[in-house]
Amino acid sequence: MVSYRTSMQIVGDLLTATEQSGQEGIKTTNLLTKANLSHSRLSKFLSNLTGAGLINKIEFDGRNTFVITTKGRQYLETYVKFANVAESFGLEL
Repeated sequence: MVSYRTSMQIVGDLLTATEQSGQEGIKTTNLLTKANLSHSRLSKFLSNLTGAGLINKIEFDGRNTFVITTKGRQYLETYVKFANVAESFGLEL
């Protein structure tokens, strides 16, 4: 049986990858690989995350780099706590 990720899990994965990249940020190609998403799907998620103020998009020389914001870190921290509580009750997000 194939297990698909929910949108919440994908957002968690994207924020985690962005946070782990530190202050220098993460490029689109790296994010594609780490999040295991198609380019079109990644673009939709990135649009939502930048719109919500969870990540910042920095354009330089025609390349995009993404950096997590303070609000993004707070969201990720809360998401991880919630996921751990849900898991302790045998629930999946």
